[in-house]
Amino acid sequence: MSMVPLPGLKVMIDSISQERNLPKHAVQAALREALLKGYERYRRTQRLDHVNFDEEYFDNFEVELDPEEEGFRILSTKTIVEAVNNADHQIALEEVQEVAAEAQLGDTVILDVTPDQGEFGRMAAIQTKQVLAQKLRDQQRKLVQEEFQELESTVLQARVLRFERQSVIMAVSSGFGQPEVEAELPKREQLPNDNYRANATFKVYLKRVSEGSHRGPQLLVSRADAGLVVYLFANEVPEIEDEVVRIVAVAREANPPSRYVGPRTKIAVDTLERDVDPVGACIGARGSRIQVVVNELRGEKIDVIRWSPDPSTYIANALSPARVDEVCLVDPEERQAHVLVAEDQLSLAIGKEGQNVRLAARLTGWKIDIKDIAKYDYEAENRKIEALAEARQRSRPVEYEEEYDEEYDEEYLEEDYANSSVEVEADEDEDLATSETDEAQPVTE
Repeated sequence: MSMVPLPGLKVMIDSISQERNLPKHAVQAALREALLKGYERYRRTQRLDHVNFDEEYFDNFEVELDPEEEGFRILSTKTIVEAVNNADHQIALEEVQEVAAEAQLGDTVILDVTPDQGEFGRMAAIQTKQVLAQKLRDQQRKLVQEEFQELESTVLQARVLRFERQSVIMAVSSGFGQPEVEAELPKREQLPNDNYRANATFKVYLKRVSEGSHRGPQLLVSRADAGLVVYLFANEVPEIEDEVVRIVAVAREANPPSRYVGPRTKIAVDTLERDVDPVGACIGARGSRIQVVVNELRGEKIDVIRWSPDPSTYIANALSPARVDEVCLVDPEERQAHVLVAEDQLSLAIGKEGQNVRLAARLTGWKIDIKDIAKYDYEAENRKIEALAEARQRSRPVEYEEEYDEEYDEEYLEEDYANSSVEVEADEDEDLATSETDEAQPVTE
């Protein structure tokens, strides 16, 4: 069988494998694909005038790479037929039986169709080089995807490499002794108090592993995701790792809308053990445990609150450090609540530019409206609640207990329901947390 020589093939495979952190079999697979594309280019330039090469025309061709002999061959799998219509895909039975008398129609044979080195051509060599570079990049992306797919939504140690526009390119590793891979930390995922200097190390949350022909790093990491806070607490609090204390919910605002407001996180914890204080366990003796988390997040404020199955208690806890006098569940179905506080607690409950009540609303899932208890009109609010409940009751379909004829006019029932309903709409764009600006204005903490 003929062979096209490739001097230095074995050394080239070893060199590419080390430079790109790819296994040798992956480099050989990329080289075989590239050589096949080069052969396709050679064939198209030779017989383009009278052969129609579609995308599947060369599916029966393959490249045999021999690193020891430093060369390659082109092999073609052909079907044995009576009369040949396409010499690239078929071979005559009579021709095969001259070599193998037991051959039959429909069988397949593999033949060497390697062209001479001089015929391979300059354009085919250029095509091979271009395809090889692309296939090596594809192999790298595939390897990274397989390596980090299981590590998605976990925390990794990262090192700053360089800066591209507003993004930080970092080096991460899947484990000890594994090669480093580039990851992107976009502007929206950065912390305002971080100092991203070259070679600085940070803990980052692996948010997504991109697929396909995505340019640049295919790993997206974050310093602003709530998952990073959960990991840091689990790493510092043994009770969380032992599942004695559980984290129920986390609400984080790592990049506030205003530069006058700092990053803040609220985290709700709970336990089934009577003798364990979940909040105290997360804070630690003299705040030792929570201080480690705060230092890693560069001074971010963290409120640890006790979760409660009672919505009123949970909402009151979530508005910490403000003191709540009363929580009125205005509309439990729509999860709307009025929180009554003293006048001197209004600014603290709302927080700077509404941050405290906004995070409490995200944490609990309730729409919270802060009210001054001294100005709260119980009677007026109760009338509104009763009217809302009555309107909702009228809008519900009437349940008929008695049986009626199957031929009963269903259109009449639908018309009756439409006439008796009262439409009550809620503004979907309304913020989860609102406050009465005429009663108190937020003040600087």
